[in-house]
Amino acid sequence: MHAFDVLGDPVRRRILELLADGEMSSGAVSEVVREEFGISQPGVSQHLKVLRENGFATVRPEGARRLYAVDTAPLRDIDAWLDRFRRFWTPHLDALSTEVARGKRERRLREGSGQ
Repeated sequence: MHAFDVLGDPVRRRILELLADGEMSSGAVSEVVREEFGISQPGVSQHLKVLRENGFATVRPEGARRLYAVDTAPLRDIDAWLDRFRRFWTPHLDALSTEVARGKRERRLREGSGQ
């Protein structure tokens, strides 16, 4: 399965978001995903399996629990692919950053002058 096919599913993207905050048990992942998407525990397990089999997640047993974590290798591949497109948005983000800094500076000057 291609990386974008894996990430094209909103449930799998959400699972990766959860795992980006740190290792989680399959039960904890299932609880959040069931609440947000209304998917059964076996359905969540299938999404975890797709992430694991396609290299986006690792799993390690800890007693009866299975702990999942993000595997960054496929994400680096996606980042490398996206690199050729960054030229389309980087100048806009740089300009936005400049405008935000200018606004902060002007606000400080106004506050400093008592206006």
